[in-house]
Amino acid sequence: MADLRYAYYPGCASQEITKEANEVTRKVAERLGIELHDMPGANCCGAGLITDYNYELSLALNARIFAQAEGMGMDIMTICSTCLMVMSTANRDLKKDPELLRRINALLSDAGLTYRGTVKVKQLLWVLAQDYGLERLKKAVTRPLDRLNIAPFYGCHSLRPSSALGFDDPQRPWSLEAVIKTLGAQAVEYTGKTKCCGFQADLVALDTAVGMTGMRLLSAKESSATCMVTPCPFCHINLDNYQGMAEKKISKKIDVPVFHLSQIVGLAMGMTPVELGLSRHLVSAEKILTGY
Repeated sequence: MADLRYAYYPGCASQEITKEANEVTRKVAERLGIELHDMPGANCCGAGLITDYNYELSLALNARIFAQAEGMGMDIMTICSTCLMVMSTANRDLKKDPELLRRINALLSDAGLTYRGTVKVKQLLWVLAQDYGLERLKKAVTRPLDRLNIAPFYGCHSLRPSSALGFDDPQRPWSLEAVIKTLGAQAVEYTGKTKCCGFQADLVALDTAVGMTGMRLLSAKESSATCMVTPCPFCHINLDNYQGMAEKKISKKIDVPVFHLSQIVGLAMGMTPVELGLSRHLVSAEKILTGY
């Protein structure tokens, strides 16, 4: 079994907007025996916004994070798919180009940091599916979710670019379905699971983004999903927070509760709705959790 110690990088969104994802991840990890070590000196990854304006600055910001994890002797685990994508892409570029890494380390030297290129970046989903392992996860289940039909929603940044991420096939992913089934639930197959939730368009074309959100939710519901799960906090924001707007946009009632990945794991491990922070969600999961 892999050494289950990680430099924990929750990301900005999961520390402020979707706090329940961060809080429940910590609880679940503790119960599973996964050690999450905070990185108090870590900065924002830049969310991909800086990359187009100043590529080397973006790399330096991420290398600064990697250098801190490297100094801790640990790989990084994040619960934010955007952080996963940004950091994985930066890490790929730094590892494949020694001259680029040298230039970035020259920038880091003023802060007394150096990145040697040894860190891997993972997300909670990958840790559960591979490092912790599905067989071991199944043994931790005390309350099988056998009455739930769960639609997996990967989100763009959990799958692409595959050249930087490399865990799941972006067209035929397996990990989220595998975790759902391990927890005792049915994994719903539907057309929208690998498509965009619309988050990237929220600030520039809200009406279009909300329409995309509605299409993903409706596709899951029409495929018999009782709820949805995503490993991405930004996808959760659109699928949960914007669901009411999406219903108005498509003129159809959706009412599909959306869980963070850590929440369905915690639910299967016997955690209560209060422990799972479900009161922070806009779409209530009360009706589908009656009896759990």
